[in-house]
Amino acid sequence: MKKRILVIEDDQDINNLIAMNLKDMNHDVDTCDNGKRGYQMAVAGNYDVLVLDLMLPEMDGLEICRSLRAANIFTPILMLTARDSEADRIVGLEMGADDYLTKPFSVRELQARVKAMLRRVAMMTQTPQVESDQLVFDGLSIDAAKRQVLLNSEEMELTSTEFDLLLYMARQPSLVFSRTQLLDNVWGYQHSGYEHTVNSHINRLRNKLEKDPAKPQYILTVWGVGYKFEGHANSDKTPNGKS
Repeated sequence: MKKRILVIEDDQDINNLIAMNLKDMNHDVDTCDNGKRGYQMAVAGNYDVLVLDLMLPEMDGLEICRSLRAANIFTPILMLTARDSEADRIVGLEMGADDYLTKPFSVRELQARVKAMLRRVAMMTQTPQVESDQLVFDGLSIDAAKRQVLLNSEEMELTSTEFDLLLYMARQPSLVFSRTQLLDNVWGYQHSGYEHTVNSHINRLRNKLEKDPAKPQYILTVWGVGYKFEGHANSDKTPNGKS
């Protein structure tokens, strides 16, 4: 099904290449080479995916990402960066990007990432089964239909990827997932070089959900394997406070 995608990239050759290949996937693609104008288009355009360069004139990609999330615009963002440092990539994820690609990248990988994002959006819009609408644990409630998380009755602000990651793990409590499994099932692709994407999102979830992120109650590390969700199921439909 045809989707609307906005590409914000100031290198015209890369911009044209991305647009051409996304159009080959039968999507409508708008392009922009200026950060400030791109932000305005993203706010007004009702896009399904944003492909966003990190370094842009007038308004950089991090500021665009941060501003969109602050305005409660949660369009999936694929961030492009020429920087090869893990710290730079983590900052992008912390600002609310859903995924990233480091230049140079292959066209096939770009298409796979966009396809995975669109597949996740489609899954988000599907009506969930009644029996899996709400998961309730001690102090924590996850409503799949409303895409809402309550911690001690207070609503948490999660990005779409953070919510999907939490929901996927919470639906199978105590089951240990490798980073590769989480990439495949939450992000929709496998790539051995991107396990730190999972690490970054886990850390962000802990910072939002855990009283002490260094001693997590819900999202635990299983050393040498991956992560698991631990929570005592609550038979009541309103979450209790932490013990």
